Amino acid sequence: MQRLFDRLGPNGPYLALALTCLLGWGFKAHCGAGWTFAEQYTTGCYSDAVPFWGLRGVAAGQLPYLQARMEYPVLTGALIWAEGLLARVAGGRGADAADFLNAVTLGNTILAFTVLELLRSAGVSVRRQYGWALAPPLVLYLGHNWDLLAVTFATAALLAARRAETVKATALAALGGAAKLFPVLMLPLLGLGALFQPGRTWGQRLARAASLVGVAVVAWGAVNLPVAVLAYDNWREFYAFSSERSGTAASVWELMAQFGWWATDIPTRNFWSFVLFAGGAATIVAAGWKRHGERPWVLFMPVLAWFLLTNKVYSPQFDLWLWPMIVLTGTRVRAAALFLLGDVAAYFAEFWMFAGMEGAWPSATHADILAAAIVRGTAMLWLIHGAVNDPAPAWTAIRRRAVPPPADRPIPAD
Repeated sequence: MQRLFDRLGPNGPYLALALTCLLGWGFKAHCGAGWTFAEQYTTGCYSDAVPFWGLRGVAAGQLPYLQARMEYPVLTGALIWAEGLLARVAGGRGADAADFLNAVTLGNTILAFTVLELLRSAGVSVRRQYGWALAPPLVLYLGHNWDLLAVTFATAALLAARRAETVKATALAALGGAAKLFPVLMLPLLGLGALFQPGRTWGQRLARAASLVGVAVVAWGAVNLPVAVLAYDNWREFYAFSSERSGTAASVWELMAQFGWWATDIPTRNFWSFVLFAGGAATIVAAGWKRHGERPWVLFMPVLAWFLLTNKVYSPQFDLWLWPMIVLTGTRVRAAALFLLGDVAAYFAEFWMFAGMEGAWPSATHADILAAAIVRGTAMLWLIHGAVNDPAPAWTAIRRRAVPPPADRPIPAD
């Protein structure tokens, strides 16, 4: 494999990602937007872009929140509007959901290449670059919805933290939270890094941590506050929807309910999912602090994995949140491979269950989803264990930007 990478040269990851994105486009676009006989489930070509075209005012060019409902945060709503505009311009008067699906796929392709460029600029190893460029989750989710926007923000935030640009990392993570909620999980890690930074007094540490809180609030508020003031009910729909929904088929809570192990109402799920996540995340950080305390952002991947395991909602595309973090900071190759296997199995098990509900074949059951979830969950626990106990990858060593010497001081010779 290494010989093949060497033959492809420095542009190999770009070529590999282009191929992956082409496969991702074909995977979703092959059955178009006029689904028949439950083909969106049996073939896996379901995409949120298709129903959004007509149900969220995209076809009519309505502004999200101000003129149309939108169950996504503000930056994702803006992206949806921009891709809808592209679809209407490209398709003209005959523009339809298939044009919008193509626009969404194009937008996510640009974001996927942005992530690759971020990895390359950070000096991430070629193998890890190929881990992103050849990622099976990109094939599954490139045309699925808009979560890749938040993934890009989270990746940029983590790499800014690696350069010791903590303020920039905080702003990027907060903006990522305005695209999808999960990047904000990095904020406590950045705050803890400031609070326990060596070589500073406690007053300086507290001031630094407080300033990061201010940066996060300002960055998030700058894009959210105008929309919240003008269209509060539509703006809050994402947060209300997240709180009020019961869960999804592959979440541990729904599986426990389906098999009669612990059936809970929504408030109970909300409470216990938070308690389990908070307790587990604190344990992960405490256990990993001795090894990773100088760069606590390395623990973002295991914290995010634990969040997915304990959350009441685990939609298939959530695996796309975790994969680039595994590529960047993962230490167990076999665990990563097992995660990919579980991701593909869970994806088709869930959609084939929907197919069975419509009398189509292939079909699946909750038992099939449980089996896939066990494979994926085992891999995630394995990855968490490795992230806490293993040395961080070599590339994660903090690299600060070089500061040029004063003009009156000679530059030392090599």
